[in-house]
Amino acid sequence: MFDRWGRAVARRRRSVLLVAVVIAIVGGGFGVGVFDATVQGGYEDPNSEAVQAERLMESDPAVTSADVVAVYRAPDGGRVDTEAFGSRVQEAIDRLPEDAVAGATTYWDSGATFLISDDGRSALALVTLAGADSSEKQEQLDAVEEILQVEGARTTLTGPVPLESAMSEQTREDLFRAEAIALPATMILLIIIFGGLVAASLPVLIGVLTVPTAFGVLRLIAAATEVNEFAVNVAGLLGLGMAIDYGLFIVNRFREELAAGNDTESAVARTVGTAGRTVAFSATLLVVALSTLLLFPQNFLVSLAYGGMGAVALAAVVALTAMPAMLALLGHRVDAGRVRVLRAERTERTAFWSRLADGVMRRPILISVPILAVLAVLISPFLNTTFATPDERVLPDGSPARVAVEELEAGFPAIGGDNIEVVMHADDGDVPDDAAAAFAERVQALPDVTAVERTSPPQASLVVFEAQYDGDSTGGPAQRAVDDIRALEPPPDAEVLVGGITALDTDSLDAIVEQLPLMALVLVGATFVLLFLAFGSVVLPIKAAIMAAVSLSATFGVLTWIFVDGHGAGLLNVTPQPMVLGMVVLMAAVIFGLSTDYEVFLLSRIVEAHAGGAGTEEAIRIGLVKSGRVITAAALLLIVVTGAFSLSSIQMMRFVGIGMIFALALDATVIRMLLVPSVLKLMGPANWWAPGPFRRIQRRLALRH
Repeated sequence: MFDRWGRAVARRRRSVLLVAVVIAIVGGGFGVGVFDATVQGGYEDPNSEAVQAERLMESDPAVTSADVVAVYRAPDGGRVDTEAFGSRVQEAIDRLPEDAVAGATTYWDSGATFLISDDGRSALALVTLAGADSSEKQEQLDAVEEILQVEGARTTLTGPVPLESAMSEQTREDLFRAEAIALPATMILLIIIFGGLVAASLPVLIGVLTVPTAFGVLRLIAAATEVNEFAVNVAGLLGLGMAIDYGLFIVNRFREELAAGNDTESAVARTVGTAGRTVAFSATLLVVALSTLLLFPQNFLVSLAYGGMGAVALAAVVALTAMPAMLALLGHRVDAGRVRVLRAERTERTAFWSRLADGVMRRPILISVPILAVLAVLISPFLNTTFATPDERVLPDGSPARVAVEELEAGFPAIGGDNIEVVMHADDGDVPDDAAAAFAERVQALPDVTAVERTSPPQASLVVFEAQYDGDSTGGPAQRAVDDIRALEPPPDAEVLVGGITALDTDSLDAIVEQLPLMALVLVGATFVLLFLAFGSVVLPIKAAIMAAVSLSATFGVLTWIFVDGHGAGLLNVTPQPMVLGMVVLMAAVIFGLSTDYEVFLLSRIVEAHAGGAGTEEAIRIGLVKSGRVITAAALLLIVVTGAFSLSSIQMMRFVGIGMIFALALDATVIRMLLVPSVLKLMGPANWWAPGPFRRIQRRLALRH
């Protein structure tokens, strides 16, 4: 099937290539506005109690939901609670355009004590912006930002929307910088790998055709549903990385086929029938792995699924269409532009891999046991990790947006602190003040609650209390306080909902944990089915899933040691903090998919040799010699692409970048080149076992070469 496709593309090479270029141009033109079409947020479970509490507060106009918090400080040690100072602030608030602002509350018009600092030198204005989503609210922020600046006062704007705006701007800058670094760096590496300019340029061209189209598809999705803007980074990262990797495998196999004496059309057909077939299976595995993100209720994860699935699928489609077309046009000219100083003889290139394969075959136990012991040590920190949703600490230490949030939290704990929000309401009217006060006393009496303050005004239909605690939002006191408040019996005829950052984190973690077994089932099930169809064995897929799980766990252990426990945090300029839930699940899908991806490339050469008559040990040796160099090169290229994101100023992207560097380096070297061959040797002929009916199904589907 695949070789026939390769022959068809070779015969229509100019038309295929023209269509690919036109689609990339159109898709890229449409995708230019992808950042403007995406939004921030979506990290929480929309069906959770904490989110319901937020929605309830937003439904009451008297309960201010501050999108922007304006902090006004009096100059030269003065006080803000003077008539002159307050009138200047109120004058600015009154000038806010009605089409941009849904509401505003200040210390000076409300007299609320929690809106003024203890020393009286600063006070707050809480502004709710008009707009249905974060994208619209960021546009409104631009309209009011200058108006909120008051002459004679030091003004700082903070809150959710300014923080999201800072993150959005930094995300865009990081994406452009990462791709500006990755493209030339991968081009240099490809020249070294292939020893020629023309062959090296082909995988990069596949990436150039893939990424703009992926952005266009993502913008089209964003027109129909809400998409988090981090999906753009994921699409750029995976689109470029996988396109280059797939291009590398196909060009490498095409050169092998030409060297074996095949004419151009036959070489293209055999390349697509072997390497192209492997690319199709590998991409399908990775797309399925990414599709598991759709199982979770958080829009952030669903958005990352859209970006990742689209980018990987497009990378495979372009690699199986535009790449064979380009190879058919070039033929033997694929080796043009040789850099002779970089071209080693074939015997020199394979000598290392031959020695490595021989060593692994002689001492499989001596190699596998110590590796498994080291991996167990690497996994151990992950057993005690913690999770949370993103906050201001994802921005660099000292950045203006982060400093503003930290100062607000320190000076106004009832507004800026990570407090527990207790929301009370009654379906048939207002909650009586005495019932609300009695419930607040019961909350105050809880062992982990240090203070309770009412933040809703008397005219509100809701009663909102802020419950404070010792420590941070992910600590034991905060989590116990949330559980204890939720366990309290509500007042008669009233409902109590508990929100705030700790409740949001807890509810989101519960939602993710609930879906993890299904995610694991889909990942393992898809791996089993696709690898069985590819190789006709039921043992190889099970081993591949186990190896992927080991690689994934070791990666998370190292990331916990760095980002949560703080080892080397100063060197990397990161703030130790709990792992971001969404990024952990994203990396679980990507690393599992990439791990099985490289497994497919290795096993395809081993199975090919075994099908050609080689015994198990000889097939492993041949497969390792033929695929070892190209798998290592592919991992190195993907490390460069994803590693560029480790330079990001956003800690979430740095987490992904460093995690991908370690995962790829571990998987393509220790796991794939040492542990997998040694385990294959130990299992011997059992590697190829499958029940008779299963094998007949696989052969009937004609999925062999």
